Amino acid sequence: MHTRNILGVSAAVMAALVLPVAAVAQSASAKAAVDSAKAAGVVGEQADGFLGFVTGAADPAVRSAVAEINAGRAQLYREAAAKNGVTAEAAGASAFKQVVESRLRPGEYYKPAGGGWTRK
Repeated sequence: MHTRNILGVSAAVMAALVLPVAAVAQSASAKAAVDSAKAAGVVGEQADGFLGFVTGAADPAVRSAVAEINAGRAQLYREAAAKNGVTAEAAGASAFKQVVESRLRPGEYYKPAGGGWTRK
């Protein structure tokens, strides 16, 4: 993949993730539940661009919120991939890098490819 494509994918994915309009299909309650779970160390960001469970102790509401947000991300990654001539997997990986670098708060967890959960 060329650097231009990576930057284009990153820009497209990050723009959609931060838009106030529902570019990523998620409800305000799902976002609030996931934000709270991330702060509590229950949910984290994975290298594939999707949310994952740091611990198995997530309640059904949090599991549902993660599923809702991940479904929206999957659609976003497919759209970004189609526009930029890359795979959806590459778009997700690009989004992960941007989220970890610019949006993940201290104390929240991420899981790099081939690694375990790491606290920022």
